[in-house]
Amino acid sequence: MSRAPLLPVRFQVGDAVEVLDLGKAGHVRTPHYVRHKRGEILQFCGYFLNPEALSVGDVSGPPVPLYRVRFRMKDLWPEEVRSEQDVLCIEIYDHWLTPATHPLPEDTP
Repeated sequence: MSRAPLLPVRFQVGDAVEVLDLGKAGHVRTPHYVRHKRGEILQFCGYFLNPEALSVGDVSGPPVPLYRVRFRMKDLWPEEVRSEQDVLCIEIYDHWLTPATHPLPEDTP
């Protein structure tokens, strides 16, 4: 069985991205609290089968790029007092990400 060609890597380290809300029901690997939030690409982690498809037994899809994304915790939970250095890093698949419409603030750690 041949696999589909690899999708291109769309983001580079340092790129500002926004997490989409794809409206998918059930258990997906992109938490609600990062949807519609901006972060910064820290690392390209490689290609992996889409876990949303794998959860229903579909192993036929193409491998999808996976990125490690950093978020400032004060952007995720603005009602809480946070240090500028408090960040959350999470792995997010390419299809959940879009380029940010404007750059991240300069004070991102």
